Amino acid sequence: MLLAIDTATAACSVALIEDGTVRRSARAIVGRGHAERLVPMIAALLAEAGGITPDAILVDCGPGSFTGVRVGLAAAIGLGMGWGVPVAGCSSMALIAAARFAADPALDHCAVALTGGHGELFVQRYAARPFAALGELVSLAPAAAAAVVADEIVAGSGAAALVAARGSGEAIDALPDAADAALLAPGFRDLAPRPIYGRAPDARPAAGKPAATTPADTETRAA
Repeated sequence: MLLAIDTATAACSVALIEDGTVRRSARAIVGRGHAERLVPMIAALLAEAGGITPDAILVDCGPGSFTGVRVGLAAAIGLGMGWGVPVAGCSSMALIAAARFAADPALDHCAVALTGGHGELFVQRYAARPFAALGELVSLAPAAAAAVVADEIVAGSGAAALVAARGSGEAIDALPDAADAALLAPGFRDLAPRPIYGRAPDARPAAGKPAATTPADTETRAA
């Protein structure tokens, strides 16, 4: 049984997935209250399932809220250590794209746009068959995103801003959901459990001083 965790955006969700089927799930829009809601939500879900211990954990690594991403990762890694089970990561962008393709089987491709920092949008394009990313994750102002995203369908919390800037297309408001991890292709649910920031850090080192980074920061910011 896989425990999926998502706290990357304003939504907080958990799901138990077995053989590609969602057995139980819970979800709430909490804004910034992930730290208070997540562990009780997981405990309730496992109790409803008979007090089982999951065989593995999958956590949304972002992009999204800096604090939300960290809450989910901390919980996933801590539980994984306590239970002695493996922990892997997935992307919030892939979760939204997979859910959109499941909701509209005739759709060949779409873009995902999530609200980011400093008025920018996290943007990435996806194909349905086979499920694949059509480009790198980028963080752009709505006007810049509109200039490079031609997909008619745009899903995510930033979809309306992108479509408005472009003046055409259909915006579908959406946030990632842990239950949608059941829709992900294997290659999209085996990321390292590290934050996906989606943009360069705001802080800049003083002249002549190297920036302090961790291996996780270096890897995910370059992705």
